[in-house]
Amino acid sequence: MSHERSEYEDFKRIAPDAYELVLALGQVAAKAGLDKQLLELVKLRASQINGCAFCVQHHILFSERIGVPVDKLNLVAVWREASIFSARERAALAWAEALTFLPDGVSDEVYTEASREFSETELMYLTSAVASINVWNRFGAAYRWTPTKRPVAANAAAS
Repeated sequence: MSHERSEYEDFKRIAPDAYELVLALGQVAAKAGLDKQLLELVKLRASQINGCAFCVQHHILFSERIGVPVDKLNLVAVWREASIFSARERAALAWAEALTFLPDGVSDEVYTEASREFSETELMYLTSAVASINVWNRFGAAYRWTPTKRPVAANAAAS
């Protein structure tokens, strides 16, 4: 038996307290001073791994708005092979992948690299950002939230 699944807007309406808590968790890392572009790369990568189309699209669109270079957005899925990412970004992406693939655990190597690039406080907040996007991905993937459509540019409609 098939039934229609809930959408993102339904989450806010049906479980507003849960929505607000997940939203708040997702905001603390940026409020603590972690770079928003770096956080978006991490959120995009975790969303790719978790197969959450809604979150992938959301974080691509938001990343574009805050100036994340298009080349980084295009290459985040293969960041290990792309030299465009800084040591700090690479450590954050490795950390995000390790926390997203928890059955694999977090190796000493990944922890050491993350600890080299991030202070103890920053790493805790980075962990909160990874935890948050993984929660969002669980909702988005479970309910198959419809990805946000890219706004149509005024000249694109005329061409």
